[in-house]
Amino acid sequence: MTVLITGAGKGLGRALAVEFSKKGHDLVLVSRNKRDLEETRSLCSTKTEIFNYDISKPENASRLFKSLQKKDIKIDILVNNAGIIKRIPMHEMTAAEFRQVIDIDLNAPFIIAKAVIPSMIKKGGGKIINICSMMSELGRETVSAYAAAKGGLKMLTKNIASEYGSFNIQCNGLGPGYIATPQTAPLREDGHPFNSFIISKTPAARWGTTEDLQGPAVFLASAASDFVNGHILYVDGGILAYIGKQP
Repeated sequence: MTVLITGAGKGLGRALAVEFSKKGHDLVLVSRNKRDLEETRSLCSTKTEIFNYDISKPENASRLFKSLQKKDIKIDILVNNAGIIKRIPMHEMTAAEFRQVIDIDLNAPFIIAKAVIPSMIKKGGGKIINICSMMSELGRETVSAYAAAKGGLKMLTKNIASEYGSFNIQCNGLGPGYIATPQTAPLREDGHPFNSFIISKTPAARWGTTEDLQGPAVFLASAASDFVNGHILYVDGGILAYIGKQP
């Protein structure tokens, strides 16, 4: 089967690409950074096509799927992973900055899912995994656009499941907790107050890793989840279940 992963150049997208390749899946990898894509492809052992596109723009999504049709590549599993965050107090954020986050984190999954669903219907089913967030459930200072987008993505996930479940299409969300990546490295240094905050709020008492998300993603992409639809699987070490330690 073939897996399409957006935002596959690094981080979680790269980790998922490597894991799906290990499971024998062919890959279609999309990112705005060609060099990162090439590095991800070098880590994968199965057939891997890369496309250097900003898929928040509908015209690029159209180009992508025209290229796939020419190569006779049919998508069995879609992972909508591409996303950005802008940490700006809401009263200081411009409408353009807010819109950019919405375009990449919410509009792009809509655009790509809309493009792939007809072929999934035609071939009798498929899997869509939307990378959500704990901010699909919670608010926090300076992330108004991100939380709005991820909350919207949660509801888009549920609606795709509702609208296309009868076509044997399962659409679920994967909600990472706080994950150790190069981007979060400065926050994880010993003595950093945010590092202490996250560890104290997480029953697992640690940051997650991209490897922690590989198994849940494989489950949501497999026949084992054929009767799981419209669900958001939070992989957060228990943060959403925990009120926190008494001060």
